[in-house]
Amino acid sequence: MNKVVVFDLDDTLYKEIDYLNSAFREIAAIISDDVQIHDIVILNDMIELYHNKENVFSNILNKYHSLKYTIKDLIKIYRNHKPKISLPYDTKQALNKLQSFGINIGIITDGRSLQQRNKIEALGLNNYIEHIIISEEFGFEKPNFENYTYFQKIFPHMEYYYIGDNLNKDFIAPNQLGWETIGIKDDGRNVHSQNIKIANIYKPKHFITDFTKLDQLILR
Repeated sequence: MNKVVVFDLDDTLYKEIDYLNSAFREIAAIISDDVQIHDIVILNDMIELYHNKENVFSNILNKYHSLKYTIKDLIKIYRNHKPKISLPYDTKQALNKLQSFGINIGIITDGRSLQQRNKIEALGLNNYIEHIIISEEFGFEKPNFENYTYFQKIFPHMEYYYIGDNLNKDFIAPNQLGWETIGIKDDGRNVHSQNIKIANIYKPKHFITDFTKLDQLILR
């Protein structure tokens, strides 16, 4: 099919909170070995601090009197750990369907190269997607047009779709480029809230609740 479908990564293809929980579990286990407190206790404290919008790493080190690690150490573990995350069933089914129709699939994601590559590997996305734009590698963050025109250059004269979640930056550039834009509605677990006031140019042309609705917009 004469179509290109490009996805955001975090809170679109999977839930970023799952990555956070994966990192917290690894950090809790490391601190547990240092202070001899069960890692589940430490993990639950970290999750509570996160939901209370407090400084997780500073508070957890102070609470358990860990002298072996610093905040910088914990940030490094968070960013560089090998996450235990997986694609939701409906996401995997949608990717399989797009692939079976011969549709070109890509990713545009902001973030650090190692961190995002670890996520992509854990999710098995390399099995579906060849062209992956990561801001640290590519040199531009969303909403820079360069991220999107890259796909127009390598796949010229096609129909372009962008699927994301972040209303602040995901859709403004593809909207202006004439792409079809599709937003995944926040189910209450997203890192970036969609409950914000923004101009229409920032909004996707379509909203869907999950990936089971995706083919109705693309394979028509």
